[in-house]
Amino acid sequence: MFRRKTTSQAEQENNEAALREAKIKEVKTLIGELSGRSSLYCSDPCLKRYLEARNWNVGKAKKMLEETLKWRSTFKPEEIRWNEVSGEGETGKVYKAGFHDRSGRTVLILRPGLQNTKSLENQMKHLVYLIENAIMNLPEDQEQMSWLIDFTDWSLSTSVPIKSARETINILQNHYPERLAVAFLYNPPRLFEAFWKIVKYFIDAKTFIKVKFVYPKNPESVELMSSFFDEENLPTEFGGKALLQYNHEEFSKQMNQDDAKTADFWGLVHSSSEFSGAEIAPEPIQTNP
Repeated sequence: MFRRKTTSQAEQENNEAALREAKIKEVKTLIGELSGRSSLYCSDPCLKRYLEARNWNVGKAKKMLEETLKWRSTFKPEEIRWNEVSGEGETGKVYKAGFHDRSGRTVLILRPGLQNTKSLENQMKHLVYLIENAIMNLPEDQEQMSWLIDFTDWSLSTSVPIKSARETINILQNHYPERLAVAFLYNPPRLFEAFWKIVKYFIDAKTFIKVKFVYPKNPESVELMSSFFDEENLPTEFGGKALLQYNHEEFSKQMNQDDAKTADFWGLVHSSSEFSGAEIAPEPIQTNP
């Protein structure tokens, strides 16, 4: 009986896997032939993420992917280089951490209390650059990243405007589906509750469950944090033992090196001093009616 049940479970899993593969192929067919950067972007794992984000509904996944391709054709995230956004990063308000979580995922640290500019366009460009960089630096066996949000020095006067928060959420959940594993909001002040009551309505259900509030005096939330991070690597600002010190000059050197890898992946020309343009010209988005 146990053997029959095990066999049945295996058959069911195989059938589900086959169905998902068929849906990936279906989305690929519906999207149509792509070239250049769009063809690089629309890999099978990419199509799988869009299907997962839309509960494996082929029509909804296709629509979501088409919207992303249009967005990428105008925003051009693969062309952003560190020298264009480094001014946004001077305070260390968002940066890639020098450690991974327990699953080996890339970690982005966000410190909204260190906001230093007012241009929404530049802020989003900076964030998108770092998301792209985090993805580029994911281990081969990982597709997701983790976010650690530090509320030190956060206040209503320094908080990100609702418009900025909404655009951040829009970009993350609509154009980088299934790229976020978890986002820890560490020790937010009581004032944040009013801000959160508004922002949470912009977050879809799949992203919402990935947002975790952590309070140092709450054993359950601290235990949840420790299940994702080794306290030896985790900065003291998040209850760990490591000293966190953002060095803009050193981080800039790292980003300039990563820019060369990004350019190489997308087939772009890159020099150590500046971005030099595209070898692969942007192509028109081809979609089937």
